[in-house]
Amino acid sequence: MDTGAQQNGTSGGVILSNVDILAAIDAGDLSITPLAGRDPSAPPFNTSAVDLRLAPTILVPKTGDPITYRLDASYSADYIGRNCDAHEITTERPYTLRRDRFVLAQTLERVSLPIRKGRPAYAARVEGKSSRARLGMLVHFTAPTIHCGFAGPITLEIINLGSAHIDLVPGVFICQLIFERMSGLPAAAPNQFTGQATPAG
Repeated sequence: MDTGAQQNGTSGGVILSNVDILAAIDAGDLSITPLAGRDPSAPPFNTSAVDLRLAPTILVPKTGDPITYRLDASYSADYIGRNCDAHEITTERPYTLRRDRFVLAQTLERVSLPIRKGRPAYAARVEGKSSRARLGMLVHFTAPTIHCGFAGPITLEIINLGSAHIDLVPGVFICQLIFERMSGLPAAAPNQFTGQATPAG
């Protein structure tokens, strides 16, 4: 029987299982690099998602007098680099995310969802993990969609809404990615991000 990763029909909205995610990777229809393991019944896999890890660079908005940003067509990702400080973290020197503080981070893994003629096309959603949410930590808000055609690490908008400070350690499983098979092959959209903001260094 064909799996969702092997079909190229017109019915869409199919969420890939752990087995289908690996099949799609092997077929070159999506990639996750470096993949933390290939046993579908063990981490980084759940039955319908794959866990991604925290990269070692944290972008912290600069403190001081509040900045007013005009939300219009002039927005540029350079805004992030100009108004954030980069912190390199290690296991011995984590970044302490204090209550009510917001930071930007990225996944250690690079994800690619190529658009290839004659092949299935996929989009994805980045979601939090319940074990992190129970600490009061959000790893994204209002921006879960990873569009077909995307390539790069995934930027995470992280905020601590809990009652305790949280030490962010590189390499920890920080979020999960859910893949969906699209109903057809999309046209490339040059107005969307094909990669996400690289931490300033």
